[in-house]
Amino acid sequence: MATLKELRDERLRKLDDLKKLGVNAYPAESARTHTCREVAEQFESLEGQTVKVVGRLIGTRKFGKLAFLVLRDMSGQVQLFLKADTIEPLNAPLSQLGMDELNLLDPGDFVEAEGVVIRTQTGEVSVDVRKFRLLTKSLRPMPTEQEGFRDKEERFRRRYVDMNVNRDVRERFVRRSKFWQATRKFLDDHGFYEVNVPVLEHTTGGADATPFVTHMDALDQDFYLRISHELPLKRLLGAGFEKVYDVGPRFRNENYTDEHLPEHIAMEWYWAYANWQDGMKFMEEMYRYVLSETFGTLQFDIQGKQVDMGKEWEVWDYATVIRDHYGIDVHNTSIEEVSTKLAENKLEVEKTDSIPRGIDKLWKHIRKDVVGPVWLVNTPKFISPLAKSSVDNPDVVQRFQAVIVGSELCNGFSELNDPIDQYNRFIEQQQMRDGGDDEAMMLDIDFVEMLEYGMPPACGLGYSERVFWMFEGVTAREGVPFPQLRSDIDEVTKSLYPNVKL
Repeated sequence: MATLKELRDERLRKLDDLKKLGVNAYPAESARTHTCREVAEQFESLEGQTVKVVGRLIGTRKFGKLAFLVLRDMSGQVQLFLKADTIEPLNAPLSQLGMDELNLLDPGDFVEAEGVVIRTQTGEVSVDVRKFRLLTKSLRPMPTEQEGFRDKEERFRRRYVDMNVNRDVRERFVRRSKFWQATRKFLDDHGFYEVNVPVLEHTTGGADATPFVTHMDALDQDFYLRISHELPLKRLLGAGFEKVYDVGPRFRNENYTDEHLPEHIAMEWYWAYANWQDGMKFMEEMYRYVLSETFGTLQFDIQGKQVDMGKEWEVWDYATVIRDHYGIDVHNTSIEEVSTKLAENKLEVEKTDSIPRGIDKLWKHIRKDVVGPVWLVNTPKFISPLAKSSVDNPDVVQRFQAVIVGSELCNGFSELNDPIDQYNRFIEQQQMRDGGDDEAMMLDIDFVEMLEYGMPPACGLGYSERVFWMFEGVTAREGVPFPQLRSDIDEVTKSLYPNVKL
């Protein structure tokens, strides 16, 4: 079997031959009248008409004065039928090839074909090509579907190959696009404005996470990459917006897991004059819409568990759940009692653990077995520093979390807008941070100042693309097009580019 270098050298020879003929193998202009799928599916109306199709060659067969090529674009594929007596000859200035130059083509090349829609004697819908142009000469062979492209490391490093060979992977990212389109449309249709807020922040907050740090030369100051969209969006409520959201990347300097990536896409919305109960009703409707638009169903088999997103959601009280499972009163406990329960359940006990951290670990131990959909409500205040306290019980906050198949798939609050209360909670978080908890929130005094000018009562919620990953049934790194990997260059590439320091 020929090596990659030998195959590449052969394609370079063909490229050189094309150049000698005066053919530009990488022209800027191309045209298309129909997709491959349209030609195949609309044969009855297109038969006998002239069309232009473009795409990548995935197969070539030549029999003397006849040739059959298979062309694929994003929509599908169609057969190209070439005959020596009807195809136009070489026209190098137009990058147009004739029958004699077909031997300079390879699977993987991009071409443009103009011809008449016909059905061949074998019944295959085809384009009887009259003009044939080269659009891109490929230098590396694409693995065939028969050969497969299954090595996970290779797939992640060369996702562009992965999506060509494993087309189900590419279709996944079509659905991912539909997921965010549907998210935006639902919010837009309900009167929300999308406002993009900064990625670089002096002080970052809105979540318990360790931030990435960078330096801005123009200001000679360190900045954080945002861990949340929350605080800038709530500043917009103070600025007079009543319904606002943002969709974009956020960054959390944590390890990879099946549900978490250091960089991922997330959405947060904020709705003035609404409370947490309004938010729960709104999100049940939003989930149904977004999932229907993305997947065409509300019935899912996730990790072997049957999930019906069309049914009525259950509502669980946080303190009741913890008491029933562990016998702990979350509002009257000690770090010793919490640590004991962590140890009894074979959960890690760290030196930096506090009561909030320990209680949260105990809840997540319960959460892993939840099927859902469930709303978890009445979270203790010490776990939720940005949420408004309950009128009925000042020890809990007006927070709601969607729990589905063991994962938290959104997080919403009646937003805290009392500047004194917010300042005091920031102080508590800062003390935790000063005590070694790198994930505790920073004191954002500018946000407190905004609250002193006044922010209306509001509900806010965020979800990330983990929602998509869950219902798609993939891990986090499978669920993004280009996951971060440790930098590495393979030996073949190093040998092909000896003058480049890699």
